[in-house]
Amino acid sequence: MSSNKTPFTLKEHNKKSILYCIMKHSPISRAEISARIHISKPTVSQLVDELIRDKWIYESGIGESAWQGGGKPIQLHFNEKAAYIIGADIGGTKVKTVISDLSGTIAASSSFKTEAYLESGLIKQIAAEIEQMTEKSGIEREKILGMGAGVPGITDAENGIVIEAPSLNWIRYPFVAEAERYFSFPVYVENDVNAAVLGEQWLGNAQDRENVMFLAVGTGIGCGIIIHNKLYRGSANAAGELGYMVTDKNDMENEFKPTFHRYGYLESMAGGEAIGRKFSSLVMKNPAYPLRHDAGSAGLTSDQAFTYAEKGDREALAVVQEAIQHLAYGIINAACLLNPEVIILGGGVLKSADFILPRLREIVDPYLPVSVELRPSQLGDNMGVLGAVSLFLGKHDGLINDPKGN
Repeated sequence: MSSNKTPFTLKEHNKKSILYCIMKHSPISRAEISARIHISKPTVSQLVDELIRDKWIYESGIGESAWQGGGKPIQLHFNEKAAYIIGADIGGTKVKTVISDLSGTIAASSSFKTEAYLESGLIKQIAAEIEQMTEKSGIEREKILGMGAGVPGITDAENGIVIEAPSLNWIRYPFVAEAERYFSFPVYVENDVNAAVLGEQWLGNAQDRENVMFLAVGTGIGCGIIIHNKLYRGSANAAGELGYMVTDKNDMENEFKPTFHRYGYLESMAGGEAIGRKFSSLVMKNPAYPLRHDAGSAGLTSDQAFTYAEKGDREALAVVQEAIQHLAYGIINAACLLNPEVIILGGGVLKSADFILPRLREIVDPYLPVSVELRPSQLGDNMGVLGAVSLFLGKHDGLINDPKGN
């Protein structure tokens, strides 16, 4: 029987398989590892000793007696603090950066306003923030494996280039090449919503699911897609632009005016900015409305619209229900096409998930050929940074990767 693996690569593959097994099933004994991944007990024992020596795992306590009787096996645990990863969520308003251990536990966090450093360099400032975080947390720089970053725009992840990110004034920005000026470790970049769906699959409400949609509803609307356990980007890295979906056939015949330049139809109907503008417009027509002065000056927000809608306010309910309808039509069309197991909803508008989700389900369920779960994001405000950490973990060619390449 021939094999393409040399003894070295076979050993590394076995070591990776053992570590991944411990990561997934910790605490676990050597015998259980051998049974699970079909590697001989002597090989498991030898490689476990190496992993303990390199501090990837540790022994702690003793397990339960085997049903045959005999001694209690020593249990092995994954050392979540064997290494750390930087996660950066670069938004049009704020840049948030964290240092995470291998389990997704955040050890340090910082943020700054995007606008303040657009001219002088966002990556340079991220590097400064990381320096401060490592000093305060006491994390050794040598333990940092690398960084993942999510950005709000179309991204050529393979070549590390941000093709276009309007809110950052980036066009064909060489993100990874620029990052190499400041960091000695590897850096990967991805569209922020694509990163978020990876984070939800890793730690959130899409764990153990292989076909997932993540819908981010904020000022705009974007969608991250995982098909058969692989991130789907499309032919031009622009898959998931659900905000451009048209959800009213009558408007196809009229001159469509987006909320912002180059914004799509759905996000101009159901995005946060659109909800705030429509609520302001309705309020201005009612001289006795308590928010009329605010509507005429600074304008109202989607948060205000949902707050008043939950109180039964007529104007707010009209705006919110229309936005939910458009969002539901978009979800129906996308779910019929992609047949995901679960659709995760996040973003600023989904702060009102308790109000939105039941109404979405009422509209969506009757129109689908196969039912789909609609669930809120479990990662909340950390979905961007933890998604970026997950991005790095998936890209990094090291022991902590799934040996099957998933």
